[in-house]
Amino acid sequence: MGARTLVTFEQFEQFPDDGMKHELLEGHHIVVPPPKSRHTRIQQKIQDVLRPFVRENRLGELHIEAGFRLASDTWLQLDVSFLRSSQIQSSDPSGYYQGAPAIAIEIASDSNTAPQLDLKTEPYFANGSSEVWVVYPKTRKVLVHLADGNIRTVATGELHSDLLPGWSVPVDDLFEA
Repeated sequence: MGARTLVTFEQFEQFPDDGMKHELLEGHHIVVPPPKSRHTRIQQKIQDVLRPFVRENRLGELHIEAGFRLASDTWLQLDVSFLRSSQIQSSDPSGYYQGAPAIAIEIASDSNTAPQLDLKTEPYFANGSSEVWVVYPKTRKVLVHLADGNIRTVATGELHSDLLPGWSVPVDDLFEA
């Protein structure tokens, strides 16, 4: 097996917009196809159930497909992200978000595996995330990775976050059409 060529962030930024999702993880260029309808519906549902609470309590902002520069060799585009107000105020509006969001949310799809998604949790935590949610549509569960290394599996009952006190949603609601 030959050596892989690592990509710099500057090279990464020069890639053409080809309709695919491009990310840079520790210098490795990752390409995945656009999301399918189930993925997009779940993404929208997460935003729909979180946004009113975040806005009402002035906690920050939610974004779909926002880009985060985590390190000189890592740029990831999250399915859904929650940024605290302080993170937004310290960001350059003409650039990418620097560092990771408070809550990073990835939705598993046919093009990424659990081990691939697990590789992303460490850079998120190393760059400021407090929680990383990995949503699994096929098994209808959410793994909530916490910065202290604990992982909470939510397959029934309420999904909640310590960062959003008072907010919860039945996990089944995320997977309804």
